[in-house]
Amino acid sequence: MPTAAPSAASVKLGPTGPATAAKCEGVMIAVGADPQKVIEANPEAKTFCFGKGLHRIGRALRPKAGVTLASSEGAVLTGSVPLTGWRADGAAGRGRPARWVVRGVLPAAYELKGRCEDEKTNPCQVGEQIFVDGKHLTRVMSLDALESGTFFGDYQANAVYVADDPAGKSVEMSRTRTAIEASAADVTITGLTIEHFASKPQGGALQVGPGWKVTANEVRWNHAVGVMVIEGDKAVVSGNTVADNGQLGIGQYHSADVKLTGNLVTRNNTDGFWIADWESGGIKSTRSSGEVSGNDIVANRGIGMWSDIAEYDRVITGNRIRDNAADGIRYEISYNATIEQNVVEGNGFGTGRGSGPSLWDGGGINVNTSAGVTVAGNLVKDNRNGIAIQSRTRGDGPRGKYVLKDVVIEANQVVMDAKSASTGVVENKDSPAPDGAITFSRNSYRIGGQNAERFAWRGKTMTWTQWQEAGFDKDSISS
Repeated sequence: MPTAAPSAASVKLGPTGPATAAKCEGVMIAVGADPQKVIEANPEAKTFCFGKGLHRIGRALRPKAGVTLASSEGAVLTGSVPLTGWRADGAAGRGRPARWVVRGVLPAAYELKGRCEDEKTNPCQVGEQIFVDGKHLTRVMSLDALESGTFFGDYQANAVYVADDPAGKSVEMSRTRTAIEASAADVTITGLTIEHFASKPQGGALQVGPGWKVTANEVRWNHAVGVMVIEGDKAVVSGNTVADNGQLGIGQYHSADVKLTGNLVTRNNTDGFWIADWESGGIKSTRSSGEVSGNDIVANRGIGMWSDIAEYDRVITGNRIRDNAADGIRYEISYNATIEQNVVEGNGFGTGRGSGPSLWDGGGINVNTSAGVTVAGNLVKDNRNGIAIQSRTRGDGPRGKYVLKDVVIEANQVVMDAKSASTGVVENKDSPAPDGAITFSRNSYRIGGQNAERFAWRGKTMTWTQWQEAGFDKDSISS
C-alpha cells in the first residue's frame, strides 16, 4: 500500500537561469555589434561571448554546427525597438480619455493564426507587444476598448495607440520574430536572457535543433513560445527559467529522445491564447519522445505538461506541477508513456471556454484515448478532478488507431476531499472503454467520506463502495 510521497515532494528546484551559467571564454560580441557578422567573421571559432548589456537583434541568428553562444556577464538579447515621437491624439477631450499615438512603426498586416480565449476579437493572433518601462501592456482590438494599461495596434493605418502618457518613459515594441534559429546541429546556448520577440503562434523565440544544449538561460516575455524544439532529436533543455511568454513556455515538435529537465516554467500564456485546448501554458509536445523530469511547472494559464498526437516512449517523472489553469498533465491520442513520481497539485481551476468540473474537462492527470500508459507513484492533490480517463473517437495514428487500452493507474495518492470533483472514466457512446482496458490498483484516496460520490464509470457517479464493486481499486484504500 502506498505510504511514501513521490520523490518530487522532497526535492526543491535549485537556481535556474543565467546566474548559473559557467564563465564564457571566446570571441567577444560587444553591445551594438551585429552578432551574425561577428560569427561569420570568425569561422574557426567555437565559442562566442555576448558582452554585458542589451543586444538588439534585428534578424534571427544562425549559428554553425558545434558553436556555443553564451554570456557570463548578463547579456540580454531583445527583439524590440524603442518607440519615440509620441503625440497626443487630436480627438482627445471629446467625451473620452486622452490617448497617445505613434505612426509608421508596425509591419504590414500579415496572415493570422491561433485560437484565443477571446474568440470574437482574437487578440492573441497578432505578434507585436508593447512594453512601458519593462511592463507588458495588454492588447485591445479597437480604439474604443483602449484604457489604462492597454494598447491598440492599427495595422491598416500603421499606428500604435496607448492610453497612458508615455512622456519620460521607455516604450518598446517587440518586432523581430526569432532570436536564434535551428540552423545547424550540436549548438549550445547558455547564460543568455532572450526577451521581447514577436514570435508568431506556435513559433519560438529560441528555436532548438538536433543535439542542441540549452542551459541556464532566461526566456521571457516573447509573444508565442519561449523555447521551441523543432526536429531537434536528442536536444537537452535544462536549468532554464522560461516565464511570462505569450502562448507557451516550451514546445517540442517531431523530435525524438529530447530531455527537458530542471527548468522553471511559469506564468506563460500572457497574451490570451485558449486556456483549455490550444497549446497554451507550460510545456506541450507533439509527435515526439523523451524525458520531462525535475521541472517546476507553475501557474501557467493553460495545461502544465501536455503530450498530444502520436507521442511515444514518453517519460514524465519527478516534476512539480502546480496551480496551472487547465490539466496538470494531459496525455492525449498517443502511445507508451510512464507518468510517475510527480506532485500534481491545484491544477484545473481556470475559467473560460472548456473549463469546468466534469471529467470531460480533465483533471490533475488526464489520459485521453491513449495506449500503454502507466500512471504510478504520483501525488495528485486538490486539482479540479483527480485522475481523468477519457475514451473518445479520434481516428488513426502512425502506430495504429487511437484507442484507450493498457492503461495502469497504480500506487498513487489522490486527494479529493475538498476542491476536487472525482476520479474515473468517461467515454463517447461510439468509443466505449473496452473491458479490462484500465486497471486501478494499490492507490490511496482521501475522499472526505465513504458516501461521497467521487468516482465515475459507465456514465454514473459512484461512491467508494460502488467503485470497488465495479471492479476497480480492489486492493486500494480510501479515507
